[in-house]
Amino acid sequence: MTDRERMLELHQILKKAARAYYAEDEEIMSNLEYDRLYDELVQLEEKTGIDLAGSPTQTVGYTAVEELPKEAHERPMLSLSKTKEPLELQSFLLDKEGLLSWKLDGLTIVLTYENGELTKAVTRGNGEVGEVITDNARTFINLPMRIPFSGKLILRGEAVITYSDFEKINDTIGEESQKYKNPRNLCSGSVRQLNSEVTASRNVRLIAFTLVMCAEREFVTRQEQMEFLASLGFETVEYRLVNRENILEAVQEFAHKIEHFDVPSDGLVLCFDDIAYGESLGRTSKFPRDSIAFKWKDEERETKLLDVEWSASRTGLINPVAIFEPVELEGTTVSRASVHNVSIVKELRLGIGDVLRVYKANMIIPQIAENLTCSDTLEIPAVCPVCGAATRISSIKEGQFLYCTNPDCAAKKIKSFTLFVSRDAMNIDGMSEATLEKFIAAGFLHKFRDLYYLKEHRDAIICMEGFGEKSCENLLQAVENSRQTTLAKLIYALGIAGIGLATAKLICRHFQNDFDRLSHASVEELLEIDGVGEVLANAFSDYFADAENLRDVGELLKELRLKEEETSVDTERLKGLTVVITGDLLLYENRNQLKEAIEAFGGKVTGSVSNKTSVLVNNNPASTSNKNKKARELDIPIMTEEDFVKQYLQ
Repeated sequence: MTDRERMLELHQILKKAARAYYAEDEEIMSNLEYDRLYDELVQLEEKTGIDLAGSPTQTVGYTAVEELPKEAHERPMLSLSKTKEPLELQSFLLDKEGLLSWKLDGLTIVLTYENGELTKAVTRGNGEVGEVITDNARTFINLPMRIPFSGKLILRGEAVITYSDFEKINDTIGEESQKYKNPRNLCSGSVRQLNSEVTASRNVRLIAFTLVMCAEREFVTRQEQMEFLASLGFETVEYRLVNRENILEAVQEFAHKIEHFDVPSDGLVLCFDDIAYGESLGRTSKFPRDSIAFKWKDEERETKLLDVEWSASRTGLINPVAIFEPVELEGTTVSRASVHNVSIVKELRLGIGDVLRVYKANMIIPQIAENLTCSDTLEIPAVCPVCGAATRISSIKEGQFLYCTNPDCAAKKIKSFTLFVSRDAMNIDGMSEATLEKFIAAGFLHKFRDLYYLKEHRDAIICMEGFGEKSCENLLQAVENSRQTTLAKLIYALGIAGIGLATAKLICRHFQNDFDRLSHASVEELLEIDGVGEVLANAFSDYFADAENLRDVGELLKELRLKEEETSVDTERLKGLTVVITGDLLLYENRNQLKEAIEAFGGKVTGSVSNKTSVLVNNNPASTSNKNKKARELDIPIMTEEDFVKQYLQ
């Protein structure tokens, strides 16, 4: 075991002991043993000259900022040309040697060290200008804060969250719809937090892959650079030294390894080992000529459709999910995939027993690629699968969606309560969807106000499966803690169609947090607010025009203590974000409405996908449209409208 590996091992042992002692009132090692291991870590840090971020020997002060400052990179960061054919890698090398390494799927960071200290960390951004996230980088669990090199050093690395850490974080979230979609999105959001304490809780790590500049040191090969970075304490990307004879074998080695690789990767990168030769090739207008990216082909499998599960949501929307015979895809067993809406069900001409070809989009999200049978025998449910009430098919633009017509559907009630207690709403810690289902079935909850009278059912809750006296008390205390909130969070918690937290804040600020004014606001008054279009204005007005809704919220307000929120509008929250919108929308009436919301927070909306695009919004991520194809070629995230609103506008 190397000194660095032992240091990382000591980090985990000491952190686990400290967490057990201070947070869980449990002693898993003696003070003597803790001090012995702590002293060993101090000695190793002194010996190596390396201090890793998050070390138990360091006192970390978290910082919060109003916005992330922007900064131009000293050297522009270009995208790489791409191929899915291993033989093209062989042709690329000619008679030269190259380094073949993982193409990691996280967020690229540029790090600067001076006099042995980390002085700056900047995201890739658009390749020319990135966001300064230095304080957040200081919380990465494996990043050296101090290195044994005094000259100026600039390197690039990938901030990543491993699959195992991603699953642990998601396991703490009870509501399925609130869980994070994939490690890449979680990492991107974690690294760009305005409060570094949030970043610190996400177990972000940095894997170095390129040395950009090193004062007073000359290197002949990239392998020498990687070895130098490793000697300074950086975790470096795994690589192989390859030539024309062994590169195909090396690609196969990586292909087998990815099945159990814990770090998200969407391919490989090949670059010439000889630095001078690579630099002599120059660049095109878009790509450097010394490197090429190899993208894994989407692995497809044939399977049989067993069923289509129709899942009801709090808005009454009933989503179809295909259930098929389990198949192995990208190293995991897959047996279900979202079909998104009734239109796609009809396009695929689904029927039970049909033979499907399925794949994982971006190696993450299961999708149906093709229906080989096309029996077209699947019936669209005439009744809600939860409450048995009649359903209706609504056409929104060119898409068709299935809805439950029963306003008292149990699924709507459970999902509504789940949103109400979620983190960004009333934030009742520990109130999972399963717990809410039990409480609703027991008759404890009919309206949101009933949550604040759960203490009357204390004895009954203690006797419920999964509860005891301590867990019941913790839950009731979490309910009490939630009484203090902001009006914006309350408005969001109500679940008004299309009203996310960001929109709720805009409305509350416009009406100066005066509930009486905003609850009686006309559609015309609401349309005066930047970022609120006709669909949202009507939904908001209709909600409070309902006398029962208004009365229920009035009763709920008696249980709460509203605190003042900052009054400055976050008009630069999305500064630097460039969005392309395509396809039909559900939450917004049209693209202009969503465009207005994005621009109200400083974002930019363009009409075509380019290497400057940050995200493509499309409610059909599996589409083979030109914009989707272009986004995949450029590694640009494709998000549904709902996911985009959750990540950026709430």
